[in-house]
Formats: sequence, structure tokens, C-alpha cells
Amino acid sequence: MDANRNSSIPGRQTIRRRGLRISGRTVLLGGLCAAVCVVVVSLGLFHHLGTNSSVEAGVSRLRLEDIRFNGTRAYEYLKRICAIGSRSSGSAGMEAQRKLLTEHFTSLGAQVRRQEFRVKHPVDGTEVALANLIVQWHPESKQRILLCTHYDTLPFPMRDRRNPRGLFVGANDGGSGVALLMELGNEMRGLDLGYGVDFVFLDGEEFVFVPDGRYFLGSEHFARRYAEDPPGYRYRWGVLLDMIGDADLQIFQERNSMFWKDTRPLVEAIWGTARRLGVREFIAKKKHEINDDHLMLHNLGGIPTCDIIDFDYPAWHTQGDTPERCSALSLAKVGWVIRQWLVTTRP
Repeated sequence: MDANRNSSIPGRQTIRRRGLRISGRTVLLGGLCAAVCVVVVSLGLFHHLGTNSSVEAGVSRLRLEDIRFNGTRAYEYLKRICAIGSRSSGSAGMEAQRKLLTEHFTSLGAQVRRQEFRVKHPVDGTEVALANLIVQWHPESKQRILLCTHYDTLPFPMRDRRNPRGLFVGANDGGSGVALLMELGNEMRGLDLGYGVDFVFLDGEEFVFVPDGRYFLGSEHFARRYAEDPPGYRYRWGVLLDMIGDADLQIFQERNSMFWKDTRPLVEAIWGTARRLGVREFIAKKKHEINDDHLMLHNLGGIPTCDIIDFDYPAWHTQGDTPERCSALSLAKVGWVIRQWLVTTRP
């Protein structure tokens, strides 16, 4: 994805004192009161947090065995995906991954189809075959939920200072969302759902060779097809999963997702689910404004789609984006939230 890192900066407060006379005694008493308040608040915080302020920072004390989502198996899927190597659009690695996913979801009873399209290579202009992979559960349902992720990787780790033309396996950026949906697929047939669900794996999210290249090819194609040639069903909600495996997980609310009136309730529902489950890594504050696949799905397709992303990831677009930077626990936490949100969402 392309991104604008817009962090909120607290503004200065201007205090105007009109017609107030403040004596030395008042200042002294005020200072004493303030000191007492600080002590009381501090004691309250330390009582709540213990000696570790990680709760405030958004780190829960959940263990893998506490979570009803198999993060260990999801992490094994992630390692298997990354073992393929580069999975950039049009590559042999992408085709190997597509075959793996098709066999996986077909064996679980889902309907799987390709949405094929062609683009020109951004460097030499040759035609490249791309394909979104659409995995449908309960295809008879006319009201549906879209869970999506991009499954291509950047061709090269362009932000890597040592070797920007080296191997990029995209564990978090590309692999983590795929691994999570692979694991969620193991549970889909047994879930009591109010909607049909589609997993969509988007190609060409970052088939770029320079930072200002054209992104989001797969989501643009998918959204245009949905809008111009409507299927016999409609998507009530869309959720984009991108970079959700970071071992140091911190998921803030993405600014576009909170700005759009039709997606704000979706964000609040998902973060509310996380709060009820005790998954504190979902932090109910806005932080980054991200240019990602959800823009195409929302603005072109008219699908209310939010972005779930941890963009505070130092290994982004470098050779360091490997499975070792991700964790089974992070995949379990995000997967559990999405699973529980799915089963509690009704028309």
C-alpha cells in the first residue's frame, strides 16, 4: 500500500484569564491540590497496571490458549506461504500460491473462482495476467460480507537500505492476511452466520517498481466489475486485512475508515468486539491515513469497507519482513476478533 503517515499532534491550549486576581495563598493551595491529584491518579494507574504500563500501550495479557482461534496453525500457513518466495503479480511464485489457496479452500467446501484480468507491465509494457481469487461461503445468500486481503508481494524490497533489489517475501505485508483467512476457512462451515461471506484475495495491490507507481490494480478491477456489472448479491460490509501479523501488534483506527459515515459504524463494531474480548491491541484512536485497497472498494464499488492495518512496522517494504517479525499470537488475536464480529453481525 501507499501511505500518508498522519499522526495526530495535540494542539496547544490557550488559556485567557479575564479579571482574575490570584493570590500567593491561592497559588500555594492550588499547587498542593494539584500535587495530591497527581499522586492519587498515579496510584490509581499503578494499581490498575501494576508495574507494567503495557495495558495503556495496548498490549493484552492474552495467551494462545486463551484465544478461540488457532494462531499456531495460522502462523504455520504464513511460513508455508513465505517459503514459496516472492509472490509478485504475474510470477511463478504467485501462481504457486494461487494453486495452494485454491486447493486449500476447495477441500474445505468453499466455491473458488478466479477473476482474471490483464495489465501492462509498468517497466517494459508487456501484458501481464493477473487474477483476484474469490472464495465464497454460503453462496446462496444475497446479503454478504467481504473479507479481503492482497496476496501479491512487492517485486523488490524498495525501502531496504542495503539491498533494494533483493528478495522480498512479504510475511506481514501480503502474507499475514492470507494466512489468517486460510485459518478462518477451517471454521467457516461450522459458524452460525447472518450473512454469506466472501474471501477475496486481491492481485496487483503493489505491482510497482518505483514508490510513486500505480497501486491497487486488483481492487480497482474488482470494484469496477461489482459496480458496472452487479452480481445477484450485495455486500453489506467489507473488511480489508493488511499487515496484521506484526509481533509488536498495535492496530489503530485508520482515518479514512473513520471519516466515511457509512464505514464508521463498522469500525466501531469491530473495535467494540475487540474491547469485549480483551484484545487491547485494537486501539480506539485514529492515527494513520492509509492509501490502500479499501479506497477502491469504497469509492468505486460503493462497498462500505474499513482497513484493519498495523502500519507501525519498521520492516515495511524491506528484506526484514519475514515470518520471524510476525507471531502466532498476533494472528490469533486479529483472527479471534474478526471471527467473533462475523458471528455476532446480523442484518
